[in-house]
Amino acid sequence: MVPTQKAPTSAFVVDPQVRIGHVHLKVANLERALRFYAGVLGLEITQRYGKSAAFLSAGGYHHHIALNTWESLGGSAPPSGTTGLYHTAILYPNRPALAAALRRVLTESIPLEGAADHGVSQSIYLRDPDDNGVELYCDKPKEDWPYTSEGQFAMFTRPLDLRVLLKEAPPGTEVAEAELTSGPQDL
Repeated sequence: MVPTQKAPTSAFVVDPQVRIGHVHLKVANLERALRFYAGVLGLEITQRYGKSAAFLSAGGYHHHIALNTWESLGGSAPPSGTTGLYHTAILYPNRPALAAALRRVLTESIPLEGAADHGVSQSIYLRDPDDNGVELYCDKPKEDWPYTSEGQFAMFTRPLDLRVLLKEAPPGTEVAEAELTSGPQDL
């Protein structure tokens, strides 16, 4: 029997400077995972522990993503209908950087599961080689976030036009038109 948690009794609010630090993923094959996270997404390997673990980051941080095979070497993804990680979200600083990431994913023929405008952010959804969900996204400026008349967030899910997004990618990250036909319906 799983113990139930009591509802919080105080109005404690965490410090607004708190951030979610990093994610540590169990993978079946470290080299395959590194080809995706370093080779496709471009994260830098900051440290490696032989053939069993690696730490990756952007911008010289110690690590944003860690990969290991300590309990998962040769393993399979958890079956559908079980609990666990829904997705890892990688935040890009702006739309051009997100567009460049999308172009890399399309160039490598990695299937997209979806793309959405959530009002506060714009997201692209896919799977890594171990079937972990991955969200590539960028936030919209806070002044553009939607709110209700009562001042609450009014997030939504609407299609994201990936053809328009791709036009914002920096030069040198072009994708052939034929590669644009393999993604989700809203591409």
